[in-house]
Amino acid sequence: MFGEPGHKIPERIAFFLVPDFSLIAFSASVEPLRIANRMAGQELNAWRILSKNGEPVQASSGIAVTADAAMTQFADGDRPPFSSILVCSGIRAEHYEDREVFAWLRRTERKGVDIGAICTGSHILARAGLLGGYRCTIHWENLPGFAEAFPDIEVAAHLFEIDRNRFTCSGGTAGLDMMLHLISHQHGEELATKVSEQCLLDQIRRSHSNQRMPLNVRLGGHHPKLIATIGMMEANLEEPLSPEELAAYVGLSRRHLERLFRKHLGRSPAQYYLELRLERARHLLYQTDMPVLDVALASGFISASHFSKCYRHMYGKTPRAERIGVAA
Repeated sequence: MFGEPGHKIPERIAFFLVPDFSLIAFSASVEPLRIANRMAGQELNAWRILSKNGEPVQASSGIAVTADAAMTQFADGDRPPFSSILVCSGIRAEHYEDREVFAWLRRTERKGVDIGAICTGSHILARAGLLGGYRCTIHWENLPGFAEAFPDIEVAAHLFEIDRNRFTCSGGTAGLDMMLHLISHQHGEELATKVSEQCLLDQIRRSHSNQRMPLNVRLGGHHPKLIATIGMMEANLEEPLSPEELAAYVGLSRRHLERLFRKHLGRSPAQYYLELRLERARHLLYQTDMPVLDVALASGFISASHFSKCYRHMYGKTPRAERIGVAA
């Protein structure tokens, strides 16, 4: 799909929908292809919607999307009538386990089909054994859990990643950016710009752009030393820095840093740091099968009892109760 330009037109793409897929990530990936066809006045791209059994698939929003065919229609025989397949998933992808789907994806890849994923689809490709030796990305909320579950896979918090015959997209509107990159690569920057304008975008983001807003935007443009301190906190969740280390990093006294946090964020640096670590822990509880003690250690806690106490104070339930609720 992202190989050398000059391929056959139309580019034939299959979207494989997994239950609870992200509708925004899916539509953001399909619409640029449709608009490119319209702007070019010819069918540059063609797509089909696949599901495991050919039945409609319900998105996480509750909206069902009709499938054109079942994956089993292309289970054996010659190469399928599409050059690429994108696995579209969303919430709970980290718990998706379907050996038939995994085996079908591997067979399809062996027939020369490029394999991609949208949003949390990297979890599914990894479970199918299709990301070994490849770079990938995934939605920032799922990145900690993915990194813990697949420590040997190179994953980054980029909008999208293209590594040979693998391409992964972080979800949300990043599918639009990835497809604009495809259109530019295969049909020129002018057409990609026209599609972007039709989507009311004022710029085309590059693959290595960050998924999340810069800290100063997220926090409303607060004091630069406050922003730098929070950046250090976010980079050191597993092995938290002491208040003295944080203060020294930004060239302030501990007391001055305390005043800065209370003035702009209404809480102490220690409390803010604790909330960041508990948020990470919650993601790991939702997205991995790590023992609670391992989740605690990965979030900077030295004991399961202290972790449980802090977690219950913030979220109103223990980590084990949180996990039971997810499983239910």
